[in-house]
Amino acid sequence: MSDYNLIIDGKAVSTAETFPVLNPATEEVVAQAPLAGEAELNQAVAAARRALPAWSATTDGERSRLMHAIGDALEAHSEELCKLLTLEQGKPMGGFAGLGAGFEMGGTVAWCHATAEMTLDVDVIQDNDVARIEVHRKPVGVVGSITPWNYPLLIAIWHTIPALRSGNTVVIKPSEYTPLTTLRAAQIINDVLPPGVFNIISGDGSLGAAMSSHPDINKIVFTGSTPTGKKIMQSASCNLKRLTLELGGNDAAIVLADTDVAAVAPAIFATALINNGQTCAALKRLYVHEDIYEDMCQALAGIAASVTTGDGSGEVDFGPVQNKAQYDKVCAMAEEAKDRGARFLCGGEPMEGPGYFFPVTIVADIDDDARLVCEEPFGPILPVLKFSDVEDALQRANASSCGLGGSVWSSDVAAATALASRLECGTAWVNNHAMIQPDAPFGGVKESGIGVEFGRYGLEEYTNIQTLQISKS
Repeated sequence: MSDYNLIIDGKAVSTAETFPVLNPATEEVVAQAPLAGEAELNQAVAAARRALPAWSATTDGERSRLMHAIGDALEAHSEELCKLLTLEQGKPMGGFAGLGAGFEMGGTVAWCHATAEMTLDVDVIQDNDVARIEVHRKPVGVVGSITPWNYPLLIAIWHTIPALRSGNTVVIKPSEYTPLTTLRAAQIINDVLPPGVFNIISGDGSLGAAMSSHPDINKIVFTGSTPTGKKIMQSASCNLKRLTLELGGNDAAIVLADTDVAAVAPAIFATALINNGQTCAALKRLYVHEDIYEDMCQALAGIAASVTTGDGSGEVDFGPVQNKAQYDKVCAMAEEAKDRGARFLCGGEPMEGPGYFFPVTIVADIDDDARLVCEEPFGPILPVLKFSDVEDALQRANASSCGLGGSVWSSDVAAATALASRLECGTAWVNNHAMIQPDAPFGGVKESGIGVEFGRYGLEEYTNIQTLQISKS
């Protein structure tokens, strides 16, 4: 097993205790990760605080250059990082529709370079004989990043590159389920940046709680569950931390009667099952008009029958569910749906042998109040629900405490667009789902989060406004 260390103030730091990291395909321990505590957290925050004045004073052009350099450095280690992603997260290298570890790695590099090119220009709102008034964007300070286990590397970059680009320093804590890729990436990033600008600590959930209440952290950015996000919001009130929270989603899609089933079924399948369904913005509730309901069910079941699930180190389409807790949740949701009399078109039973394997499962004729519909499954299982009236479908789609994404599918783009604009969600797609890009803001409404990521809007989340008024009379 390789040795893994914290990175604090640019130096490798070991800990007295470690914790095991499992391969979800085998349930075997593949590494020991450093278990940081309050002392290491305080050291990391102090290092970030010391590095902040010089880093925030670095020119915009230099910070842009260094973000590009981080992208280049990570790309140079693509093969190594992809292997770690498969080892600890379970996703295949290629995977279904090319959406595996290589896809995550490619997105990581692309986001570095795209964010490097973004700027926060001074906004002049008045310039006359009386006064000149400028609006400047200043770094918030030390940013604490808490990342999840579904996209360990990509989401770490989503959190930290905008923070660094806008002049902040960082302390990041990866999920205890998938710390290895981020720990290795932090070593690579620290070869590019000055000491103390990017610090990483790993540990259990108590470490994240300590970060959110730490008085010297100015902002928390968190991607994860809504219950944890609520706890972070409470503890962050100690010093009125700024927050960006990207929380749970239970995205609905509405497929109208004029939709060409054969044309859209592959895209619907791919956006529902991306990363084995373990994607915040994946399509998780599919509402299909009764005229094409059976055709859609059979089309999706046909695709599901053609895919393979297995150890991501092999040539498979889908890997395991990442951890046992999530695996147990998926199994329980499937069992509850069966007990209610739902129609399973494929899958539905855990796979035999070691590993947290659950086959791609399509479920029809399911009640609206089933757990699989009301809760986010975050796994390879999709409920397909029937509707006859579009207004009823819209009401059912919006009847959720979540509001991350949603979509409408139709041959009539204008009608689909009008309906999509009425979805109660942060991003509404037409004839697509789960597609994100570095320049388009992404975030949730309702209990799916606070704030946005990506683009200028996302970059501004890492800054405070300073209004500069210059009198001329």
